Amino acid sequence: MKVVHTNNAPQAIGPYSQGIIVNNMFYSSGQIPLTAEGDLLAVTVEEQTHQVFANLKAVLKEAGSSLEQVVKATVFIKDMNDFPAINDVYGHYFTDHKPARSCVEVARLPKDVKIEIEVIALV
Repeated sequence: MKVVHTNNAPQAIGPYSQGIIVNNMFYSSGQIPLTAEGDLLAVTVEEQTHQVFANLKAVLKEAGSSLEQVVKATVFIKDMNDFPAINDVYGHYFTDHKPARSCVEVARLPKDVKIEIEVIALV
């Protein structure tokens, strides 16, 4: 088992890691729309989703993987009414390659953000 850590994504804000590699599979922790410095600059759900993908790309790169290697994504959103906007941004990052996905509305997310995404990918 290998812990994945990069300074190009927000640091873990609790007792967990940005991701773990086990048996050539990468499991990310949920990424929220904080910058690598820990600031929440994105306001709209679209901006927040783009920031989440920037963070995912950073931890995937550190793991030796990429969005093209993602096999499963789990999307947590604060308001299901935002689903169409989130889906539009999501489709920008997964064009030809479309991993399995779940999307659930939750009551609240860390730092009161609008979206969090975690992924499982091949390395």
